[in-house]
Order: sequence, then C-alpha cells, then structure tokens
Amino acid sequence: MKAEIEKVLTMVQEGKVDAAKASELIQVLNKRESGSSTSPKSYTDKTLKVRVVSAENDNVTVNLPIKLVKVVLMAGHSIASSIPQSEKYVKDIDISLILEAIENELDGQIVDVKSANGDTVSVTIE
Repeated sequence: MKAEIEKVLTMVQEGKVDAAKASELIQVLNKRESGSSTSPKSYTDKTLKVRVVSAENDNVTVNLPIKLVKVVLMAGHSIASSIPQSEKYVKDIDISLILEAIENELDGQIVDVKSANGDTVSVTIE
C-alpha cells in the first residue's frame, strides 16, 4: 500500500490530481487495506500503559490489556492507597476518570501529572 500512496503523491506533484482527489484516493486505499487480512485492532485488544517516574528514581511501568483494566484498576488503587509508601503517589489519581475513558473507548493519553518535586504519572491507551 505504501507504494500506491507514493504514486498518488507523485500524481499530486505532477499536477495530475488535486489535493482533494488525492485525499479521496488515499482514503480508499486505507479502507481497502483495513478490509484485508490484517483486521484493525478492536478496543478490547488495546493496552493501558501507566508510567510513573519518581524524582527518587522509584520508577514504575505497568502495561495491562484493556480486558483486565477495570478489575485491576479498582483493586490496585485500593491496595496502593492503603500502603503508606505509595499512598502519596496514588491519592490524587482519579480512577473514575480512567474508567470513564475506558468505557468511552478513549485512545491516547488520558492522564499526565507532574508534581512539584519532579514525579510524573502518565496513563495512555494504545
């Protein structure tokens, strides 16, 4: 498909088609490609990625399939909230916001927190 898109772009460069027509052609190529043997990922096949970077270098990386996320988020947040060492890191994370984002099939970054002492928390769905 890459070669076909390059041909369309060459046609635009040569003035054989305008940008609007090229856009239509590329959309058709993309639709045809998504209908082929590689089906697009369903939302439940995606992954929730949580990244915590601590100023004290206590870094955490968690990758969870969306299928498990709801259960793990509720349990994990509850457990982390009850541990004194981790309580300060999770007390400001709004789990209901993350769950709502998942229920609405949101993609991309949904949480990005930077604290005054240099800690960062990032949550994305990819």
